[in-house]
Amino acid sequence: MHRKSGISMWRWGSLLLALFAATTFAAGAGPGAVRKQVENSLLVTGKIDIEPDGAVSALAIDREDRLPEGVIRFVRDSVKQWKFEPALRDGKPVPARAPMTLRIVAKRQQGDSYQVEIRHASFAAYDPKDPRAVTSLKMAPPSYPEAAYRVGASGSAYLVLKVARDGSVADAAVEQVNLRIVGSESEMKKLREIFAQSALAAARKWTFRPPTEGEDVSKPYWAVRVPVNYSLRDQPNEGMDSSYGHWISYVPGPRARAPWDTGKDASGFSPDTLSAGGVYMVDNNGPRLLTPLQQGG
Repeated sequence: MHRKSGISMWRWGSLLLALFAATTFAAGAGPGAVRKQVENSLLVTGKIDIEPDGAVSALAIDREDRLPEGVIRFVRDSVKQWKFEPALRDGKPVPARAPMTLRIVAKRQQGDSYQVEIRHASFAAYDPKDPRAVTSLKMAPPSYPEAAYRVGASGSAYLVLKVARDGSVADAAVEQVNLRIVGSESEMKKLREIFAQSALAAARKWTFRPPTEGEDVSKPYWAVRVPVNYSLRDQPNEGMDSSYGHWISYVPGPRARAPWDTGKDASGFSPDTLSAGGVYMVDNNGPRLLTPLQQGG
């Protein structure tokens, strides 16, 4: 019988209390309605081995020395319960290994207790040398938007791009923008638009190397996801190695699909589990997880 693989509670004491305050526009407290949307999370990465029957036989968590012991224990207890759709080779189930990124979210309960869950999971890989996938050629990063800089705003924009056969960007859309600042609903909407337009302006100039091998070679275009992080100096940034293992407070933005993106996401997937610096094929999310991340509610 499975335990609730997405939910666990324990006391972490005052360590987390200092990490859970999101930046506000003014010196006073931010608007209450938006502050209630603040999520306190960290990303955990690693690799999993999957047996031919879909069971997880091994888990390697990256840089365990930088993660809270409670998180490591919780992730191991959860992942060992997972079942995947078996990987096939020539129609037969075979062992598989896949990268793993988990978004761990903590919500404060009473006192120093926190409810912790695996909110999203991704098993997508990016190999810049893979001839079967779209890979980057020239991707100059966007400039930091002046309007966001003036108010100390940071965040992440998650793009979906339509890559043409010549490697240019034929179309681009913003799937989601997460902010690490708190303001009114209208201020938050404006900041999301600012970061979105900045990321789109840069992305339209990017170029990619189309697949040269595999079943996707003949497609008229390819859809890829690219995360773009904006972080000011001395602020934590999920895309930076120095921030790995740090709890980061953010306000998740609404998610929208590009009209030409007809792919179906894997169970538990969200674009904000993708690691910065990668280019991820929309229709190749890695092994398909069959177990719900939050069993039994």
